[in-house]
Amino acid sequence: MSGDPNGARQGLTEAIHTPTAPLVPTPSRSGLVRRYGDFPSFAAALDYAAQGESGFNIYSGRGQLLEALPYRVLREQAQGMARRLLGLGLAQGDRVAIVAESDGDFARIFFGCQYAGLVPAPLPLPVAFGGREGYVATLRGMISSAGARAVVVPDVIGSWTADIVDGLDLVFGGSPADLSRHAEADVQLPEIHAEDLSYLQFSSGSTRFPMGVSVTQAAGMANARAIARDGLKVHPASDSRDDRCVSWLPLYHDMGLVGFFLTPLTCQLSVDLLPTREFARRPHVWLDLISRNRGTIAYSPSFGYELCSRRGAQSDIDLSCWRIAGIGGDMIRHHILEGFAERLAANGFDSRAFVASYGMAEATLAISFAPLDTGIETDTIDLRHLEKNGFAEPSNDPSHSLRTFVLCGAALPEHQIEVRDPDGNVLSDRHVGTVFVRGPSLMVGYFGRPEETAAVLDNDGWLNTGDLGYILRGQVVVTGRAKDLIIINGRNIWPQDLEWSAESEVSTLRSRDVAVFSVENETGENIVALVQCRATEEDGRQKLRDDVTSLFRRLHGVEVSVVLVPPRTLPQTSSGKLTRARAKAMLLSGQFDQQETTPAA
Repeated sequence: MSGDPNGARQGLTEAIHTPTAPLVPTPSRSGLVRRYGDFPSFAAALDYAAQGESGFNIYSGRGQLLEALPYRVLREQAQGMARRLLGLGLAQGDRVAIVAESDGDFARIFFGCQYAGLVPAPLPLPVAFGGREGYVATLRGMISSAGARAVVVPDVIGSWTADIVDGLDLVFGGSPADLSRHAEADVQLPEIHAEDLSYLQFSSGSTRFPMGVSVTQAAGMANARAIARDGLKVHPASDSRDDRCVSWLPLYHDMGLVGFFLTPLTCQLSVDLLPTREFARRPHVWLDLISRNRGTIAYSPSFGYELCSRRGAQSDIDLSCWRIAGIGGDMIRHHILEGFAERLAANGFDSRAFVASYGMAEATLAISFAPLDTGIETDTIDLRHLEKNGFAEPSNDPSHSLRTFVLCGAALPEHQIEVRDPDGNVLSDRHVGTVFVRGPSLMVGYFGRPEETAAVLDNDGWLNTGDLGYILRGQVVVTGRAKDLIIINGRNIWPQDLEWSAESEVSTLRSRDVAVFSVENETGENIVALVQCRATEEDGRQKLRDDVTSLFRRLHGVEVSVVLVPPRTLPQTSSGKLTRARAKAMLLSGQFDQQETTPAA
């Protein structure tokens, strides 16, 4: 497909195709010699990719191609956008907040910032927020934290723009179309250096006190290079097999932004993008697009695979092309992956395609990858031994309380992982402690937050991830977040263990239906479980309370106060993770009916 190089001057929202030619996606084969992120900046990476045929392809939630955006056209449009942004009076280093819809406008503005030396800050859409008021407050907090001078709001929430930008000191606040009507400045675009900030990434938990992770051009490129070359082992251009990415992941989250927006471009891959906000309603479209375009690389948190497994796939969908079915973004639930593989085997899905990985925004994205072509590797341990002794004792004794973890691979090249005790000593295999990482893709810090940066990043370049885990045969195993740990009578209890037990043992519950945390009272700590209930009759509701309470007592030996809450009320982060801290705050503020509580014995 040929694109119109003057498309940038004809309005941002027009699809780049001739009136008579059918709209077709960009090809998987770029025609270029494959390069793996060996560029000084993302602008330079786009300069190279623009010499080939690959690009971004924007689809609707129903799988209709809305825009094919070859990298050569994106480059032309992004440079025009850079001049528009500079024409607003923005100066190199200024921040531009972009509410990140998965469309061509986001790509044009994000890369316009890269060429202009501006720092984009992708912000979430209101997919996982409780309502307009809470969402707007969260967004304004992020905008203020970034010190943004311009804010771009997509049409899908355009009616909220006034509330979002009201009273802020901005040179621009409006839609992509509004931005396109501004004149391009007659200026030479600046030279971009490796040490310059590329973007700010607000982590998925950034709500009450949002902190933007500062990612330099060098750090972003180091992670993209390690992901493509070493983690995914993207096929060289000389290979007869062509890699292609298919994603519904949000571009305001590190897994979507880095994994399926920036990294593919740095190694000249085509990407098919679906809107995040429609995935939950039509998860099968993701599978259909992988089959239709012969996608080879696609990632999801556990719940995405669960949604697809529940819906299944049509018989004509062929997933034999899918060589890397990545899993990350949250604690990995192996039983969900097993169910997905079993359900989709008839469609050609090979369970050996599963690839576990570990990462976080503070490391740009990826820290470790499990080996390819081996599927998920698990470690089953004695849960009581883990809770009391901090040691992952292997066990398959059915009379014991067991917990199965997923191995997330070894550190990427040039990166290091250590597990340390509270005194900073490095622990040996199977001893649980805090996970520390170091490497060239780490953030330079939280933007404008030197104290918070110093609390997690030391002078030797080691980042305290806040995660707990252990090392096994050179691979990292993550057991949970330190801040979520519940300590009862000398036992370290991981809340996700209780959540997963309830969701897997109680037939009416699904993933993300249970949030467990501790609440202090006069007698000490009390464990509380918020459980989403779909039953309307009191008999059904009481049965659910009794089943969950007895399950926790039987499997975990703990008394738990169970609070039933309506469906879709448990809060999630912008990436779809359950957020226990917000759930606890909602309970304590009286947003849930306390009469629903089953008191602990």
